[in-house]
Amino acid sequence: MSIPATWQKSSFSGSGDGNACVELAAETHTIRLRESDDPSTELVTTHTSLARLLHDIRSGALGSA
Repeated sequence: MSIPATWQKSSFSGSGDGNACVELAAETHTIRLRESDDPSTELVTTHTSLARLLHDIRSGALGSA
């Protein structure tokens, strides 16, 4: 597994350096997501799949449970 060059903290995680943050690293063919309090666990997806998920969330296409 290659090490991403730069992890970016979500703007929705609030200010400061606390451990309640979602971080993202974009690579050529993948997007890596992790939670700052457990950085060794990563979710890896493609740009297309993440964009589709975000679109569905924003549009309400996923419905409510």
